[in-house]
This record gives sequence, structure tokens and C-alpha cells, in this order.
Amino acid sequence: MTTEVEDTYAEAFRSLYVEFLITARDRKWLDHAIHAATGYGSSSIMCDCEAGVDRYVGPGGDESYQTPDGRPGAICQLHVPRFWKHRVDALEKTLLSRVSQNVLTSPTARCFAPSEPEDDQPYFRLGRKTAYFGDGFESVQKRFGRSMWVIPTMGGEFCIDRRYPFSNGVMGGNLWFMATSEDASLLAAEKAVEACLQIPGVITPFPGGIAASGSKAGSRYNFLFASTNDEFCPTLVGHDGVETQLPDGTESVMEIIINGRDLETVSDATQAAIRAASDVEGLIKITAGNYNGRLGKSWVWLVPENHVDAV
Repeated sequence: MTTEVEDTYAEAFRSLYVEFLITARDRKWLDHAIHAATGYGSSSIMCDCEAGVDRYVGPGGDESYQTPDGRPGAICQLHVPRFWKHRVDALEKTLLSRVSQNVLTSPTARCFAPSEPEDDQPYFRLGRKTAYFGDGFESVQKRFGRSMWVIPTMGGEFCIDRRYPFSNGVMGGNLWFMATSEDASLLAAEKAVEACLQIPGVITPFPGGIAASGSKAGSRYNFLFASTNDEFCPTLVGHDGVETQLPDGTESVMEIIINGRDLETVSDATQAAIRAASDVEGLIKITAGNYNGRLGKSWVWLVPENHVDAV
């Protein structure tokens, strides 16, 4: 079976995002800190942000990026939509909450800023605000070749960088994998997520990077912002009032969402994901969701060579 890649685009939109680097003594405790800090960060429809792991770095990860303390680490991203009215405050609040409640509390963890703020680049004073937990015993000390806040804790101490720059990014890139079985659609999505992990600068929020409950904007219930995408639900094929958009033989559709630093990076990850998933047996079609330009202007083309405006 040859997988069709539809000549369409994922309708992404602008975000505000921040990165932070977690390190720990080993992969076990690194993963505990990551899962806690990025949990409940699947969709900005109801979550405070969209969160995920960009990539593992240092020992056991991308060793071209050395962590400041030489331990296993992971770079995480948090994104909020640019169209949120109080987006800067919202991003700072979720960053402070997630780091102070889930990284500070994680055994052996430390928190670093992956980069210094550039000239005139805005930043959050995350270190100072987290350090108040030290109750007056906190201090700025030279650690790992940089000035860090050091907070005494019952487990020993917690070290955190002082300033975390934030920037404009892109969120809402997506791919849909339509297949003859749940196993096939899930395998295609898993391979796509793994490919995205190899592209620095992107995250795939949702559990394991995959959304089984792809949604449409709006609902027949006026209190909901989003609801099940009935035209793409295999079990609703032939149901009264549903005009299915699924190819014949489709039994399952899995989706991945791709957020990142910029449109070019999200586009690179999209192409890597398509290449990785295309050879899955039972995969009928790869496509993407869009709203005909009503949601965002950052279009991620699935077949970029056909479009002069593609990145």
C-alpha cells in the first residue's frame, strides 16, 4: 500500500514560549521531573499552556549539547497562544508554578536556562521568585561556571539559574495519520513523534506526543470551545448528520501536534515526521487540520515543494 500525503497545510499560529533545562543524577529521576513539570500541558483549550520535551541532552542524549553540570538533562518548552490577552503574565505564572512545584521538589534535580537573554530580549526572573522558598536562607552563589540561586532543602540544595528569556514561537502544527487499524495509526504517530525528538527546537504535547481525540472548533453545547471532530471519527461513518471525510477503509486516526521556536523549525519537524511514518503498513493517508486561514497565518505545508510560500 502506498501512503497518500495530502497536498494541504497545518494551520499553525503564533505563540509565546520559554525554555528551561532540567538535569538530574540519572535518567530515572530526570524523567520523573520532566513528567511532573510538563504534565497537564496537552492543549491550551483548557490547560495553562502546552508543554513538552524538546530533546534529551548531555550523557545519554544529544551529547553535542553539554549540560552545565555534566549530568543527564532535557530541554523543555512551554507555549501559550499569542492571542491570549495577558499572555506574558500567563506564561510567567505557568513557568513559575511548574518549576517551583515540580522541579524544585524532584530529588537531585537542577534547573538551568538553556541560553542567556540577548540584547533587549525580555526574560523572567524565575530564579529570584523560586528562591523565596528558601525563607531567607537562599543565596546567589557561583555554581557550574555561572551565578545561580542556591536554595537549602531537606534533600540537600536546589540550584536554579536567575534569568529565563522568552520569545515568539509557533504552535498548532499538526499531522493526522489515517489507517486501517488502531495499531497502524498509533505506530505511524509513534514513529512521527520519535522523528520530531531528533529536531532541536520542537515539542509534541499530548500523552506520548499523540492525540487520539483530535477536535474541531466549537460544539453544539454552548459551554464548550472544542468538541470531537465528527467528520473524522471512524465510528460515525454512515451516522445521520455526519458527512465523513475519511478515506474508505479508515478505522483509526491519530494526530500529533508540533510546537516550536519558529515556522521553519516546525516545518522541518513536519517533514521528518512524514518521512518516518510513511512506510507503516496499513497507513492510508497523512493529512493535517486547518480552518481555511481563520485560526492562524503560520501555514505548514505537507508538500512544500508545490508552494512558493512554503518555508
